[in-house]
Amino acid sequence: MELLNLNGEIVSATSGLISPNSRGFRYGDGVFETMICRDNIIHFAEDHINRLINGLTVLDFAVPTNYTTAYFTRQINDLLKKNEHIKTARIRLTAFRDEGGLYDDINETPNFIIQTWALQDSIGKWNEKGLELGICTNIKKSCDSLCNLKHNNFLPYVMGANLAKRNNWNDAVMLNCYGRICDTTIANIFLIKNKMVYTPALQEGCVAGVIRKNLIQHLVNNNIDIIEKELTIEELMEADELFVTNSIHNIQWVQNIAGKKYTNNLTRSINESFSALPVY
Repeated sequence: MELLNLNGEIVSATSGLISPNSRGFRYGDGVFETMICRDNIIHFAEDHINRLINGLTVLDFAVPTNYTTAYFTRQINDLLKKNEHIKTARIRLTAFRDEGGLYDDINETPNFIIQTWALQDSIGKWNEKGLELGICTNIKKSCDSLCNLKHNNFLPYVMGANLAKRNNWNDAVMLNCYGRICDTTIANIFLIKNKMVYTPALQEGCVAGVIRKNLIQHLVNNNIDIIEKELTIEELMEADELFVTNSIHNIQWVQNIAGKKYTNNLTRSINESFSALPVY
């Protein structure tokens, strides 16, 4: 029987969890984190919990003092053991607002749900085949105070993912409200041109990814030129290499967008050095 953690209590995943009047359900009023655990190590746990707390603060929640990395690590590890997900697992931590209408007095204390799923041990390894992506042009992401959060109002990415599935792409590149490159439905995006690495600046509307943050620091530490900037579709199509990052798959190279082929020489080297780093 699959179990989950609701506000610190282990319960059946089939039990009634939230009210239909929940603001989290009605309005997407909350944030979430997706993490990976390998051999009892939750990768970049502190970065994920800090991002969750920052998101709750931006959304005007009253963050409980016990919302720390140590607290959530204990909660997650307990659930992993109960679900017998002891080797490699995906973790989702969702924090959301309780009941209320849009203009009702609201409870500022968040609720949370933790879920885990077993993953194949090969997840996050180098993808030898390469990804095929497309570009979603009819849904644009805004550039505002919420754009860098992993908030529960995920509709633009849902629509982008639907487009990718219809076209048999592995993922879809999302554009911002100015028609420039933002990210993909599940990852941050990087391109390489003349051995220079580029990625959309946070002001361009992309999610402030945990792997993105750590990879940028890794590139700086290794004297690899990395520039955060505005990126156009034309620059994307003229790149030599292209790769995407997220917490589950780490670094994946892209081999094709709309017939444009990319190589992976520097990307492969970056992946090898980054994958060797500590993940705490």
